[in-house]
Amino acid sequence: MQHIVLVEDDDRLASLIEKFLNKNGYKVSRISDGRSAVQFILSHKPDLVLLDINLPDLDGFAVCRQIRHQFNQPILFLTAKDSDYDHVSGLEMGADDYLIKPIEPHVLLARIHNAFRRCQTNMISQQKLTFGQLSIEKSSRIVTLAEQPIELTTHEFELLWLLASHAGQVQSREFVHQQMIGREYDGLDRSVDVRISRLRKKLQDNLKKPYRIITVWGKGYLFSATAWEQS
Repeated sequence: MQHIVLVEDDDRLASLIEKFLNKNGYKVSRISDGRSAVQFILSHKPDLVLLDINLPDLDGFAVCRQIRHQFNQPILFLTAKDSDYDHVSGLEMGADDYLIKPIEPHVLLARIHNAFRRCQTNMISQQKLTFGQLSIEKSSRIVTLAEQPIELTTHEFELLWLLASHAGQVQSREFVHQQMIGREYDGLDRSVDVRISRLRKKLQDNLKKPYRIITVWGKGYLFSATAWEQS
């Protein structure tokens, strides 16, 4: 049974949506405020989030921003706001869809089904990443550069996949450290720096002036999607 988190402070509406989704085979957890939603979503990792924008203490946009880096499942904004600006803002923050209340139950169900289908398609396509002459296969953990295999440790592969799956986007040192080491960055630990250095060497990056895995000073690391045409 797929798990949906419904973040909505209108109790009557939330109850109606919950009952409807229950009848259609979904498990639903209702939350009425933004801060509780962030904690619950990150700890329980549901299959989909229905997220109202106007929430007490922390609005839906802020919730989306706080969970998106650690939550890869669909997020659907459900709101009474019919504004192009809000619509665009929501999608740019990482939401998968934007639904205007009131919404017909069968339309809501169809949009949820579509979100799950897109998510499944993305998961399949994301099992292999290709950038020029660099190929990364997730399931087999095979990495090749210019058709030559690159031997990576488990930690090195996980680091490469983390950066490559966010190609062109700066990933903060704190985020990478949390994902790789499993605890918050204390400002002193250089474990990630060492792994980055080893990864650059194996991927034939320029160690003095890296152009494939770039350190953006004061911000974090950036995997270049366009620096792999020549080995």
